[in-house]
Amino acid sequence: MRWEPAMRLALAEAQEAVATGDVPIGAVVLDPAGEVLARGRNVREAEGDPTGHAEVVALRAAARARGEWRLTGCTLVVTLEPCTMCAGAAVLSRVERVVFGAYDDKAGAVGSLWDVVRDRRLNHRPEVLGGVLAAESTALLEAFFAEQRSI
Repeated sequence: MRWEPAMRLALAEAQEAVATGDVPIGAVVLDPAGEVLARGRNVREAEGDPTGHAEVVALRAAARARGEWRLTGCTLVVTLEPCTMCAGAAVLSRVERVVFGAYDDKAGAVGSLWDVVRDRRLNHRPEVLGGVLAAESTALLEAFFAEQRSI
C-alpha cells in the first residue's frame, strides 16, 4: 500500500509524544511528489497548548516550509481520525487528501462522528482514506491509555 511508509513515520512521531505525557498521535505532511514536507505530534501537555494536536503542528510546519498557507496538492497522514478542529484545519489548508489510521468513534470528524471534510457547503473537500495501519495506531493508543489508568 502506498501510504504505509508515511503512516509508519507518523507512528514514529506518535511514539515520541509518549515521552511528554501526550496522547500518542503523530502526523506527517507529504508534498505533491510524496516527499515528507513536515512532521508533527501531539504537544498539548508538553506545551500547554489546547491546539497542539499532531495535525495542526504538522500543517503549521508544512506551511512554514512552503512559505504559504495553501498546501495544495499535499497529503496529511495522521495516526488517528482527525477531530473537528483538525478536520477544519485540513479543509482550510487546502490539502488534497487526508489519510488516517485508526477511526475515532468518540470524536472523529472525517466520517465517524462528523464528516467535516466532505461537507458540500465548504469550498474545499479533500479526498479521505481511512484505516491505513489502523491496528498499529489503535494498539499504540490502547497501550497509552492502559498505562494512564494504572497510574
